[in-house]
Amino acid sequence: MKAALLIFIGGGAGSVLRYLLGKLMNSHASGIPFGTFTANILGSLLMGLVLGYALRHGTISENTLLLVAVGFCGGFTTFSTFAYENHLFLKDGNLGLFALYGLGSLIIGFAAVFVGIWLVRHL
Repeated sequence: MKAALLIFIGGGAGSVLRYLLGKLMNSHASGIPFGTFTANILGSLLMGLVLGYALRHGTISENTLLLVAVGFCGGFTTFSTFAYENHLFLKDGNLGLFALYGLGSLIIGFAAVFVGIWLVRHL
């Protein structure tokens, strides 16, 4: 029960923050959903920092993992919104934005996890 509550609290906080970031940053003028992109990259970086901390110190509490990694990062980042936004690019025939946003999100997202792990282990 405690695990579910920690995930619920972290996930709720992450979801609300992602919503606010999207409202602030997503603009139909540019066509690129910068809010979702930013949430996914920051969430990936945070995941890397948490995992890097666990690697450097040999442990991290299960409660911290549940609250931050599973809950917050799970609620803050969003693959479903990312997939839907890419669907819209394809539907509108905008292959350039589809490729830029899709590949950019994947490459930078992976890089953010690695950077987070590297930062904690080496600084």
